[in-house]
Amino acid sequence: MTNVIVISAACVAIAIPLLLWSFSARPQEARDQALTNLQRGLPRPAGGDATLEAGGGGLARLARLLTPTGLVRKIDLLLARAGRPANWPLERILVTKLTLGAATTALVGLVVGTSPSARGIFFGLCFLALMWFLPEILLYNEGTKRRKKVQEALPDTLDQLSIAVDAGLGLESAMAHVARNSSGPLSEEIVRTLQDMQVGMPRHEAYLAMSQRVDVSDLRRFLRAMALADQQGVSISRVLNTQAQEMRLKRRQRAEEKAMKIPVKVVFPLILFILPVLFIVVMGPGVIGIIEAFSE
Repeated sequence: MTNVIVISAACVAIAIPLLLWSFSARPQEARDQALTNLQRGLPRPAGGDATLEAGGGGLARLARLLTPTGLVRKIDLLLARAGRPANWPLERILVTKLTLGAATTALVGLVVGTSPSARGIFFGLCFLALMWFLPEILLYNEGTKRRKKVQEALPDTLDQLSIAVDAGLGLESAMAHVARNSSGPLSEEIVRTLQDMQVGMPRHEAYLAMSQRVDVSDLRRFLRAMALADQQGVSISRVLNTQAQEMRLKRRQRAEEKAMKIPVKVVFPLILFILPVLFIVVMGPGVIGIIEAFSE
């Protein structure tokens, strides 16, 4: 039992500095600039090719070696859908998972070793699972917020595209014009898609990569319609006008749906919190008066 406690404490003492290092360490400036220059304008594979962010120190290589390939690809896909935050490269997330998992395992072993019980082991395993999947949970949350922003900006962006195409611009020129005059995740994805097409990727493949990165059903449907129109030679202006009208209608329907859900959501706070207090304020004095009258 004493050996388990000593080993667990040693693992915690080793893992905590490594975890702090993974948050504070930065790649060398020359290496970072070289990678930026080499990858400038190059598209990342939509499926989450994890080799683009390979490298780093020995701890990063160890973390990549110990992490299953499928999990690495899943994390990279979550990073793509979260917009690839600059402060969270793939290596940092893998190192964080490794050190956080080791520290949590040592901590759980330390606690369970001092007072072993079935309940302690169960909660320890649950806490370990939570800490292990914490980076994925945070990335998924960030990706969800980003998808919501894309969905909210999509109708206005399609209106701008439709106006630009009707004014005589080509589709790529209209997309570049809209991306320059707007901000947010959707404009960033438009710029990324234009870069993909500029380096030689076919238009339908660039649309497919964009739909996989963003994962918004309305955007996926729009991109599928644009790819089909490009293949069959249908007027882009007509497709844009139809899609813009449909997106405006869907936005209005979503707003109406949220408005209809409000009364249902208000019922539970009303019953649990507001009505009891109201009954106490209204009926309290009368009840106190009745009690005093019968007590006399």
